Amino acid sequence: MRRFIPTPSISEIGLGPFTIHFYALFIISGIALAIFLGDRRYRRAGGGENIVADVAIAAVPAGIIGGRLYHLITSPDAYFGSQGHPLDAFKIWEGGLGIWGAVSLGTLAAWWQHERMRRQGRPGLLSFAAFADALAPGILLAQAIGRLGNWFNGELFGKPTTLPWGLEIPLASRPTGFEGFQTFQPTFLYEALWSLLIVFLLISLERNFKPGQGFLFYISGYSVGRFFIELIRIDPAHTFAGLRVNVWVSLSVAIGSAYLFWRRGHRGKRHRAVSGDW
Repeated sequence: MRRFIPTPSISEIGLGPFTIHFYALFIISGIALAIFLGDRRYRRAGGGENIVADVAIAAVPAGIIGGRLYHLITSPDAYFGSQGHPLDAFKIWEGGLGIWGAVSLGTLAAWWQHERMRRQGRPGLLSFAAFADALAPGILLAQAIGRLGNWFNGELFGKPTTLPWGLEIPLASRPTGFEGFQTFQPTFLYEALWSLLIVFLLISLERNFKPGQGFLFYISGYSVGRFFIELIRIDPAHTFAGLRVNVWVSLSVAIGSAYLFWRRGHRGKRHRAVSGDW
């Protein structure tokens, strides 16, 4: 008898007047872990206490807003199309946070907050490159944890498959044209496992990196995996030249960050590894 990955039958629980959505719970847990690990790594590299938490005050909300905006821009029909519901744009607990928007706006806000603290003469402040390097593995772990939220929501799956690890999708959640298929590629799982692999490679290699290369390695490595994962997704999405927009974005980000990684490798000094303290 074949064994498949079932889609959880519930995605939320009620506690009195409150409703806890598992997607939001996993996102919050991932963010908390990223801040905790980032703070330990930052202090191990010589940074001061509470720097990471103070930067996160600006970076986390910006990342969530950026992730949602990217999703709305690249998949607007579900919200603003003829059958869309504009108010659903605010229901982030139902899924829909684009990683590129989250990283872009979150990083920009982190840089702004970091510069603000530098101008104020905050003691214990390292370079922003060192700050980003310290956060990189934790962000990857947060992304892996967040993908479990997609599982509970019954989303982020790929083409039909009969592989033993295929994901069983309820009929109501199957895309149009795929109602006759029961199991699909668990792309949420592939992305989570890929993120964990990049974490392992990053903490194994970072002692040979120069400032900023750790964060660029994360961006480039993640983008390579996301490129291939996007090729097997079947949920509705805008396309360009026959490929999903996210395929082109993943390819562009992977190449751009790999180039910047190479450029940084030819200048500056190496910084001591921070991976020993987890």
